[in-house]
Amino acid sequence: MKRVKITAPAVAKMKGARKISVLTAYNAPIARLLDRAGVPIILVGDSVGMVEAGYDSTLPVTMDEMVYHTRAVARASEYALVVGDMPFLSYQVSIEDAKRNAGRLIKEGSADAVKLEGGRRSAETIRAICDMDVPVMGHIGLTPQSVLRLGGYKVQGRGGSEAEILMEDALAVEEAGAFALVLECIPEGLAVEITEKLSIPTIGIGAGSGTDGQVMVVNDILGLTAEADSPKFVRRYADLETIILTAVEAFTRDVIKGAFPSGKESYK
Repeated sequence: MKRVKITAPAVAKMKGARKISVLTAYNAPIARLLDRAGVPIILVGDSVGMVEAGYDSTLPVTMDEMVYHTRAVARASEYALVVGDMPFLSYQVSIEDAKRNAGRLIKEGSADAVKLEGGRRSAETIRAICDMDVPVMGHIGLTPQSVLRLGGYKVQGRGGSEAEILMEDALAVEEAGAFALVLECIPEGLAVEITEKLSIPTIGIGAGSGTDGQVMVVNDILGLTAEADSPKFVRRYADLETIILTAVEAFTRDVIKGAFPSGKESYK
């Protein structure tokens, strides 16, 4: 029986009804597996720059790269809502740029929605994109595209004044029309307060268990990221690094010994 495609309004209705699992994907094979597993939201994150391209931050990622990866994921996703991340400089320069680039992720990338970072400073942009009938997921707290201003990847919202600013950011994103909001690396108590205050779902990453959902980078949960480089909030659900390394070493040994290919693996 074919499952019903998840939509942005359907995600909004999940608040209070069920917890929402979100994973990143950057290619068709992984997207196909996440979709088969029933993950309701697949985020094509600009994190692709760090976990796939080897950059030190997300800042070098381009619109063309995001369109490419989003299109690959969308091809393999029949059920999940595919959210395409808007990379650095795709929406910060002007509203017109933001609308055009959001449109590219929908038209060329086949995304179902877009995500962009920022609270009050991004509210007008979020509203303009929503006015184009493009669903928007917000993102506040630790916003990776702001890493230079923040001075690194640090927990945000500690202290009364910082917490008040994040609450105001969350309310501004909701008021601008976003259907969901990512809360990254903020204290658990603050995440609960924001979640209770908002009528839209909150998706946490390093924000404790009190949010409406959780998002993780798929490479992290599969054990494809060095443990030493993993943030505190990462839980490994597999060790694919060891599995892949073992398989590659075995293949190499078989080639050297002449054991691969065998007669069964050769054409006559």
